[in-house]
Amino acid sequence: MAAADATTDRAVETAVRTAMWRLLPFLGLCYLLNYVDRVNVGFAALTMNAELGLSATAYGLGAGLFFIGYFFFEVPSNVILHRVGARIWIARIMISWGVIASATAFVHGEIGFYVVRFLLGIAEAGFLPGIILYLTFWFPRARRAKVVALFFLAVPLSSVLGAPISTLLIQNGDGALGFDAGWRFMFFVEGIPVVLVGALVLLLLPDRPTSARWLTETQQHALEQRIAEEDSVQVPQETGLRAGLRDRRVIALAVIYFGAAFGLYVLAFFLPQVVSGLQQRFGVRFSLLDIGLITAAPYVVASVVMVLNARHSDRTGERRLHIAVPAFLGAVSVAIALFLDSPYLVMAAMTLCAVGVFAVTPVIWQLPSQFLTGAGAAAGIALINSFGNLSGFVGPYLTGWLQELTGSFRAGMFVVAAFMLLAAVTVLLMRPEHDRYTVQSTSARDGVPRCRRIR
Repeated sequence: MAAADATTDRAVETAVRTAMWRLLPFLGLCYLLNYVDRVNVGFAALTMNAELGLSATAYGLGAGLFFIGYFFFEVPSNVILHRVGARIWIARIMISWGVIASATAFVHGEIGFYVVRFLLGIAEAGFLPGIILYLTFWFPRARRAKVVALFFLAVPLSSVLGAPISTLLIQNGDGALGFDAGWRFMFFVEGIPVVLVGALVLLLLPDRPTSARWLTETQQHALEQRIAEEDSVQVPQETGLRAGLRDRRVIALAVIYFGAAFGLYVLAFFLPQVVSGLQQRFGVRFSLLDIGLITAAPYVVASVVMVLNARHSDRTGERRLHIAVPAFLGAVSVAIALFLDSPYLVMAAMTLCAVGVFAVTPVIWQLPSQFLTGAGAAAGIALINSFGNLSGFVGPYLTGWLQELTGSFRAGMFVVAAFMLLAAVTVLLMRPEHDRYTVQSTSARDGVPRCRRIR
């Protein structure tokens, strides 16, 4: 019996390592492209707003309309993915959003900007919660926060790489391929790789371990059996669709994710403009490329802290403090950032805000699986993400309106701080399922995480 268990443990460990190398780089590339096409409008705004005659309020509304389309189609999209499989549905999502992202290059006027942003949200709906659900099919619970953190590295990397690339395309794209503005060229070019990678999804992404040709049959069944055992311990009965949507803990997690995502999207859409504003305030001068590079710096630090926080959360099995502490740190730092009297201190505070935003995100996504499985998990995760991502509408619109009203981003940063503080308080008030039952990583000789029920 012990020999059989050891053989199964080795098969699971090998399968997990192989899946990490096979899946995470490719999924990370998909999410990097996703995030670049979602937030490159923040860099386009540096020249696009004046050319299209967009006020700060109109820009914030257009940037945020993406999330209205996203909201209405999120839950249906993830339920469809659960039924038809990740390979087909993620490919559909990517190809359609890539086409619409490139079509942004042909926008003329305020209404066209609104329409294309709304359609982009519809096309992308279900992508992130679909990936979060997909990863639960492949990785044991004691690995998931780290795995999700490694996947989420695509977000800061999209800023580290996407910021200078986007600004270079804008800076040098005037006249390229017949476009009369660099921002148009940027939108067109950055949508093309998404369509190509979306087609590759059909070839490279297996739906589940049992359909992965790069795992042996023993590894396939051992991995699926281990995950099924963990699910049966944590959630003895499969959660139905309606139960997943009605659970109060899902609503609480939506509030928490709203607060974290609020900071994420305000940074994404307005940090380039905040950096640009440092020129007038402190008498410094930046090129478009300089702004892109400075904007990328906070994300480099945030990516490192995000992985470390997730690893520590996996190791200890603790989730709530690993969300609350970074969220509180982010709230305080963004509240004081624009009152500091040095551009270096301002950027240090904005970096701490980015650390807080990114550190909480992978850990948040470990909480739904503590009480949801099956169709209920698909619907619940999508609902959390859809409500949370409404902050992508509220955040840019409210920040743009406050900036226009007051002539400063300070009021908008106070709102970011308030919502991040709300996230920290809400998670501390929760009594999630893992307070009663948890999955711990035991010190087996081969280091394989094992499932254990704790009262």
